[in-house]
Amino acid sequence: MSRKKLEKDVERNLYAESMGRCMNPNCRAVLFRENGDVIEKAHIDPYCKNADNTFENLVVLCPTCHTDFDKNNAFSPEEVLEWKKIRKKELESFFSKKMNTFEELCEKIVPLLSENKSIFDEYYIGNKKNLWDKFEPTILVNNRKIKLLLENNLNLIQTRRDSDFETNLDYVKQLLLHIDEFEKTRVDEEKIRSATFPDKIYSIFGIEPLHCGIVPMTEALENLILKIDCREVVLGVTNPYIVAILNNQQERIFLDDRPRVMQLFFNYNCFKKIGMRLESLNFALKYLNDHGVRFSFCKKNNLREINCLGYHIIFVYEYCLSRNFF
Repeated sequence: MSRKKLEKDVERNLYAESMGRCMNPNCRAVLFRENGDVIEKAHIDPYCKNADNTFENLVVLCPTCHTDFDKNNAFSPEEVLEWKKIRKKELESFFSKKMNTFEELCEKIVPLLSENKSIFDEYYIGNKKNLWDKFEPTILVNNRKIKLLLENNLNLIQTRRDSDFETNLDYVKQLLLHIDEFEKTRVDEEKIRSATFPDKIYSIFGIEPLHCGIVPMTEALENLILKIDCREVVLGVTNPYIVAILNNQQERIFLDDRPRVMQLFFNYNCFKKIGMRLESLNFALKYLNDHGVRFSFCKKNNLREINCLGYHIIFVYEYCLSRNFF
């Protein structure tokens, strides 16, 4: 009698559980390799006994450990079952840590997100199905780590209780839903995705800028400039930006990369009441640039005052609702 085919969600869960290595804690051989995977799925209780293809009765091993277990009786079923518990504890120990700062969280998450993005762009978007199937387990393993890191550090993600707009915390929660769906339910036949990957995640963690609208908060930006090592401020252009040293690296931060800027405002506690809308200020400065009129800021952290053609100009933004306003 032929064996029942392993359910796709069980297989994907096994990949994620393994962290990409043989489940034998004394082996830990890498299972997913560019020159050929060595992953094998072993039944803890023999399949011939009860045809049990559940996640609880399966474990992923390297070929050597699989042979030692199945044919050489080097390990008992109880030992192998314990390996699953050990790996779960290891995973939680490594990735369920509370971080003190968003920068610490980035150090752990950015490499995982970047590897996933490279695989997705090269093989899925590149329509290389065979290679996508080969590298997809790596994404499953990385996703499990990302999920644990985020779930234990949601307090470091930008949110505003008084805001009616989506926040970075909303995008991160969408990512967590996406990770669950990707691991448990995604098969080749599926066409509808209920929880798609939020592209704003790459922006939040500084992996790839997302040009989606200039942040409105001039005063918050001035506050940020005071609190970080800001080297340059460029306004009056289509995509305004600042240049700053973050995590010992020089970075160009586009001011229309809204999730990234909002996260920085949150990290450095820069939010202030809006007096001057930054998109309006940039529009006025761009008008000067487009007409060849040179200007300079009076102070790097005061973007509302400039020197221009020998004049000291102060920009004021107010709503004039009636004649009585004056």
